Order: sequence, then structure tokens, then C-alpha cells
Amino acid sequence: MPTPISRQLRRTVVAIAALGAAAAFVTPVAAAQAAPSAAPATATASWAAGTRAYLVITAPGDTSAVRTAVTGNGGTVFAHYDAIGVIVAHSTSTSFAATMRGVSGVQKVGATRTSDIPADAYNPALPATPTQATTTLTESNRWDMTQINADKAWAVTTGSATVKVGVLDTGVDDLHQDIAPNFNAADSVSCAYGKADTRFGAWRDVDQHGTHVAGTIAAAKNGKGVIGVAPGVKISSVRIAEPSSTLFFAENTVCGFMWAGDHGFKVTNNSYYTDPWQFNCPDNVDQAAIIEGVRRAQEYAEGKGSLQVAAAGNSNYDLANKTTDSESPNDSTPVTRTITNACIDIPTELPGVVTVSAMGKGNVKASYSNFGRDVIDVAAPGGDGASGVYSTLPGGKYGNLSGTSMASPHVAGVAALLASTNPTATPADLRTKLASQATDTACPSDSRCTGTTTRNGFFGEGQVDALKAVGTTPPPGKYFENTTDVAIADNSTVESSITVSGVSGNAPATLKVGVDIKHTYRGDLVLSLVAPDGTVYTLEDFANNDSTDNVAKTYEVDASSETASGTWKLRVRDVASQDTGKIDAWNLTL
Repeated sequence: MPTPISRQLRRTVVAIAALGAAAAFVTPVAAAQAAPSAAPATATASWAAGTRAYLVITAPGDTSAVRTAVTGNGGTVFAHYDAIGVIVAHSTSTSFAATMRGVSGVQKVGATRTSDIPADAYNPALPATPTQATTTLTESNRWDMTQINADKAWAVTTGSATVKVGVLDTGVDDLHQDIAPNFNAADSVSCAYGKADTRFGAWRDVDQHGTHVAGTIAAAKNGKGVIGVAPGVKISSVRIAEPSSTLFFAENTVCGFMWAGDHGFKVTNNSYYTDPWQFNCPDNVDQAAIIEGVRRAQEYAEGKGSLQVAAAGNSNYDLANKTTDSESPNDSTPVTRTITNACIDIPTELPGVVTVSAMGKGNVKASYSNFGRDVIDVAAPGGDGASGVYSTLPGGKYGNLSGTSMASPHVAGVAALLASTNPTATPADLRTKLASQATDTACPSDSRCTGTTTRNGFFGEGQVDALKAVGTTPPPGKYFENTTDVAIADNSTVESSITVSGVSGNAPATLKVGVDIKHTYRGDLVLSLVAPDGTVYTLEDFANNDSTDNVAKTYEVDASSETASGTWKLRVRDVASQDTGKIDAWNLTL
């Protein structure tokens, strides 16, 4: 069994297939976030044992008076975000928070962790530059992309290079062959510890999580490796994870959202929760400050035009009926505490954030995914069991991960496509479109799932659909599809037709044939494309011992000798007994 990993990364299991190496499992790690926006102040003190971090909340605007009070009461100002009235303070004094709560103009003060600030905060080491492997892997349609119709959406648009998507995560390997073409270094940064580190490479991955997420959103459509949901948009890395713990503390999150707002990110992906508390409760003075500080930062980013998309979590927990939390604080010794629905998962339960649950292969809730009526907004593939989400890993590698961490970037990618085709859309517009264009998914026979087919606790408004996001009609004369089911009986040959019209001249040398066949043993099948003049092009003759279910692939055919217009046929031969199926749909992209 794959090793479970810590849930703040919003993933459950990982199976890594390194290029040119045997498959290996990943050891447990933690995660964190950070991002900068307002001008951070220079820390005036060196690190000392017992140094803790605090959010000091005051009125937005000029925070100089409160900053003076911080230094006058045993603290130092590490960063300040005047636009939202948030100061990141450090102090070794155990009475610092209580003292500052009595200062005029101070609204809230809260410790952001139950452990000391690492010494690295005062002189951060740059992440290592990963050595890159090259790949011989060629692009093919993956189950997660076909499940949300991303492969069909690419025939309409791959997204606009003017749309910037921020990956608030463990960092991104910008040198990866599938990420480099779309990477935006100018707007990338490290927000670890709560202020912007703009040194070149500070944004790089201190784990692997962020690189995997980035690939799902926007891996380039370059003929190698994998393709992201929106392979034409730009990716920026905002590393909010701290390097040794890979935890995402509140000051890092604040910095990340402020950076997103100030740097024009149309969408951000947030596959984490704000450590060390799985849920932050407003009746706790520390957690109340965390809630307020991060809320203001997300509101600031949204006000600047940025939509936040976030993973729902991997505890199979009902977020609409909270009772206990036994995983917090995760930076020291967790305790079991009684909580209520007033306690929230940050950032996923903040107002305005799109909360994403995970689906397995097919219209099913992933076993680990959190859920909750009127909490989950939409759903997307996150992987489960043997069907993981395949994406990029540091060093030019690729591998499978599963979790709501993997579901959220599918939604961020669809939101980026929406932003590409609707350049004036506001975050509110994008939220509405994500919901209205999602495919309604009914509750299974599970009493925990309540609501209607159109909105319920497992899938929210339904599974996102990339094709609907870019317009349900592909470009005229370029994309043709037949969705009429054709039964495939034992030992039979069946055909499904598509009539191409309005396309002059010959078909291309790179004719794309998308095939979606449901069958219980594809080793029985031989697939062919029949051109209008009767010429037969073999697509695939599956090995007789291939017991895998279904065919969901796109084939490329050199049909340059064929006239494009006319009736094309997908021919399917079943050469054995006992297993049957159907042609569910197929398409041609000329």
C-alpha cells in the first residue's frame, strides 16, 4: 500500500514513477504556504531560541503607531501589510501577545504557531536547483483530462498567455521540460516566513507537491510528457511552504494572497490548509487573529481581480457538521478538541474561495475527500486507489499522486480557461460560471451525501467541465464529434460515423482521433479509422491479454492523402467472447 502522507498537503497517497527508475513511494512530509505583498519591514533582531511569530491586526492604512508599539513591547516587525492592517511580529516574550492586546488601535493579536520560528527565517537558504532528466514519454490523453473534457476544450483554446495562475504551494520546478515554456519567473517569489523573498530561484520546490500541481494546471502542450488543463496560460510559483517542515503558516498565506493581488494573478490554487490548526476557531484569541488576517488578505486579492481555488481536504470529514479535531496543532503535539461549525478550514472555507472536493475515476467521490452540504462548491478528479493523477515532478520527472490537492488544480485550470475566453470576468463571474457549467452529479447511495442532483454535499454544483467553460461548440470546421452510443457485441464489427463538412482540401498529417469506448476487456478489440474513400487506418490492435477496462485515448493519423470533407467511420472489431461494451463517443480534430 502507498504510504499515507500528511493532510495539510491535501493529498492522501502517492505513487511516484521516476523516469528511468523503479517506482517508489514518497515518505511523509508536511507543507506550508507564504506570499508577499505590502512592503516588508527589515527585521531588526537576529534569531534567538524561543522566537515566536504573531499576527497583529489593526485598522488598514498607516500602521506605524502599532509597529512602534510592537518594538516597544519586546517584539520586532518582520513584515507589515498596511493595505489590510496586518503586521507580522516576532518576539521571545511569552507576554508579548497579551501586552499588545491592550495597546490602543490593536484589534487582534495571535500566535501563528506553537513552535519556534526557524533560524532560517533570518537568512533563508535558496532551494536546490534540481538536475533535469529528459523524457521519451509522448503526450496522451489521461483519464482525469478526458473526465472533465479538457482534451476537447483544447480544440477550442489552450488558454491565453495573458492569464497568470499562481501556485501557492511548496514551490515549482521552473526548469521542468513541461513547465518551463509557461513559467513566469518575473512574478514568482518565496513567501516562506511571511515576507517576500524575490531572489532568483527562491520559488523552487522544497518538496514535489507544488510541481505536480503546476503541471496539472498548465503543463505545456509540447509533444512530451503531460498536458495541463490550460496549457496556454502562465504559471507563477509562490512558495509558502517553509523548507524544513513544509508547513504553511498564516503569515505565509497572508504574504501569498497579497502577492497574488499585487501581481495580477487571475486565479490562485491553494492545495493546503493553514498550519498548525486544521480548523481555526473564533473563540480562541490566537486563531481569531489568524482567521482575520488571512481573510483580509484573501479579500484584498479578490478585490484586485484574483479568484482563489482551494482543496477541501483529505480526512473524509463532513465540513458541514464539525465535532472534533484531533490533528492540531501539527507543529508540536496534536490534541483532541471539541469544535463547532464556527471553526473553519483556512483558506478553503473563507468567503469567496472555491472549495473543491475530489472524485475518483468516474462519477464517484474519492474515498478520502472531505465533503459537506453548502461547503463544497464543485468537484474534480483527484484520483483514488490505482487511478492516480499523473503529472510533473521535480527534475524533469513524472508520477501519480492522489488527493484533493490534485482535484483543486483541475478547477484552477478550468477557471484559467474561463478567464482566457472571458477576459473581463471578475472573480464573482468566474465562481458563477464554474458552478453553472459544472456537470450535475447525483449523490450515491450514501446517507452522508445530502442535497439534490444539482447541488449536494459530495459534489457541490457538480464536476467541472472544461469544454463548457470555453464554449460547448468547438471551432466550426475543425472539430467533429459523435456521442451516439453503438453497442459492441461479442465477435462482431460495428461502426460509428462522423460527417465532416465545411473543411476544404485534404485532411492534416496530424489528424486527431479521440476515442471513448466502454468495454470490460479491451484485449478483445481492434480499432480502425475508415476514410471517406474507404481507406482503412489501423489505430490499435490491443494485445489479447490486455484485461484493462475501456479505451479513452487520442490517436494521431497521417491522413494528408485523404479529402477532409465526407463521412469518416470509427470501426471496432470484437474478436472474442464473454466481454462486451459500447462506443460511447468519438471525435475528429482536423
